[in-house]
Amino acid sequence: MTNVVNKQKNTFGDHYLVDLHGCDPDLISTVEGVRNILMDAAIKSKSTIIDDRFHQFEPFGASGVIIIAESHFSVHTWPEDDFAAVDIFTSGDLMQPQIAIDIMTAGYAADYVNVTKVTRGSLANQRMQKSRSRDY
Repeated sequence: MTNVVNKQKNTFGDHYLVDLHGCDPDLISTVEGVRNILMDAAIKSKSTIIDDRFHQFEPFGASGVIIIAESHFSVHTWPEDDFAAVDIFTSGDLMQPQIAIDIMTAGYAADYVNVTKVTRGSLANQRMQKSRSRDY
């Protein structure tokens, strides 16, 4: 993963939490369908793909991750609830997350999409607490 720190914002990247509601269950039930759409989203959003790994659940549902130089994409599906949860974490400025979100919305035939963007590593306006223990 590229270790890019945005010097102007003092951050390490943006993490998009994408909830896709009302998906077509046939499109999110198998690894093949889920992987094809997620890979298309990663490629067309100008991500640098390094590797991917997906798992098929029984009787249906899939999870997977695409490792990109900029960080990662991950997906978990619940076809029985017409729902897919996607994470996109990007530490660079070239990757275009909105293109990926649009491709997944169309590809999984989602009726409603909720996106939460979290800027990672920002110290601005946050109270810092020094951790003395690694027990979480």
